[in-house]
Formats: sequence, structure tokens, C-alpha cells
Amino acid sequence: MHSDTVVPSVASSEVLLVLTTWPDSVGAQAIAQSLVAQQLAACVQVLGVASSVYRWQGVVETAQEVPLLIKTTRAQYPVLEETLQAQHPYAVPEIIALGVSEGLPAYLQWVVAETTVGDRK
Repeated sequence: MHSDTVVPSVASSEVLLVLTTWPDSVGAQAIAQSLVAQQLAACVQVLGVASSVYRWQGVVETAQEVPLLIKTTRAQYPVLEETLQAQHPYAVPEIIALGVSEGLPAYLQWVVAETTVGDRK
């Protein structure tokens, strides 16, 4: 890799991958746009429709859902979770945060920079 840019070190533990699902593509795109615009996420990947099978209130259910992969930081996670829960149509939405143990340093720095409010050039 050749780069003239020096990338400051970022602890990978600062970066989180948050998983959630949305009941439709239009809503998934809207929440993705909103999270990035608010700098709660550096990037949200909206995946194709998936079939979910789960138990809810004692009954096995099947639903078509749109998975989202959200890249954020530990600092932004509390507001991100609150935002997702407030806007989600489910009573108990899937919101799972996974710590990133390794990653390309430049990418991790980009996630931190894009989710730091007021850090715009």
C-alpha cells in the first residue's frame, strides 16, 4: 500500500458494527440517510430483503426484513440506539452492537472522523 497521508492511530475498540433490520426497503433507506446525516453513523449498508424466522410471544413467526449494517463509534452508540428505537415500528427491534477488534487503520479513522460532530472541513 502506498500513501502519502499519515493516518492517526485509532483504537479499533472505538468502532462498532451495529446490526438491525427494518420491515421495508423504503424505511431502511430513510433511516440510513438520517443516521449518516446526523453523524450517528459513518456508513450504513442497506442489504437485500431477507427472510427472518423468530419466536415472538410464544409463536414462531416469519417476516421479510431488510438488514442494515451500521458503522459507528462507542461515543455515538447511545444516541444511535435511542434514535433507532424511537423510529422503529417494532416494539422490540433488533439492535445489536459488535465491537470491532481489528480493521484497516485508515477506515477506522474515517469512521471516527465521520461520526465526530463538528469535525467537518
